[in-house]
Formats: sequence, C-alpha cells, structure tokens
Amino acid sequence: CSLYSFFFHPEILSAPLDHFFRQSFPLACALYLLVGSLRGFTFIPSTTLVIFGALYFPPGALFVLSMAGIMISSTTVYYFSGFLGVEELLKRRHEKAVMKLTELLQKNELPIIILWSFTPFLPTDAICYLCGALRVDVRKFLIGIAIGESGVCALYIFGGRTILSFFQSG
Repeated sequence: CSLYSFFFHPEILSAPLDHFFRQSFPLACALYLLVGSLRGFTFIPSTTLVIFGALYFPPGALFVLSMAGIMISSTTVYYFSGFLGVEELLKRRHEKAVMKLTELLQKNELPIIILWSFTPFLPTDAICYLCGALRVDVRKFLIGIAIGESGVCALYIFGGRTILSFFQSG
C-alpha cells in the first residue's frame, strides 16, 4: 500500500512527510536511525530505506545515518542469530547453498563479507545471520560489513544524486 501510494498518489504521503521532516530534523534523524537499526530483523533491504531517505535527507547526513543503522542492525542480527534459529531455517530451505557458503566463508572470511555486503542483489542480513551462527570474529565481521556497505551506500546516495541531477538538467 505504501509503495502504491508513493508511486501513484505521492500527494497522500508527501505533504505530511515534508512537514514532519521540516519541523523536526533531529526527530526525523532519530526515527530513521531507529528504523534502520531494526530493519535487519525483517530482511527488508537497506536499499529501500536509503532510497526513501534520499527524498528527505541531505546526502552526507543520509550516508552517516544509513551506515549507523546498518552497523547497529548487523551487530544485532549477528548476536541474535543463534537465538532466532535462522541457521536451522536457512539449512532446511537452502542446505547446499548454506554448506557451500559456510565453506567459502571459513576460508576467506573478510573478502567474502565485503563482497557480499557490496553486492546489491545479495541480502546483507543473510551474511550477518550466517556469520553470527558460525561465530566469525565480530571485529572482522563488522569491518567487512562497514567496507562493503559504505561502498554500496555511497554509490546509491552520491551516484544516484548525480544521475538524477544529470536527467533533471537535460
């Protein structure tokens, strides 16, 4: 419903959201950070939140807020992976893929985490759950997530803005 409203009836959401973001920028930042921090439990890609944030936040603030939310979310998912039983669910549904990824991850932890985090069509939350279940060194895990996600976020935020300004000027 939200996506339908956003694309086909933007006037429904734009006025209240514009008003909210203009009235209380710190509150909007806190709300964006909260949603970004909890997003990992839903398997909703961070890209969705970044694109939404691009409508209301300046690029620098959006990058910092997005990365903070991603790091908090990734850390939380890492530590809760065993408790949530995601490893068993992934193994039941995708046993061969999980076994292959586990084998690759054990040999090349940091490069795999970076590459996985940077690749737009791979769910970063899945690697967070798997790293948590395998107890990959948390520092190495967070470094990999930070490098990969900062690259893709920068590409979306700054590259997307450049592309949009090119089309708007032409």
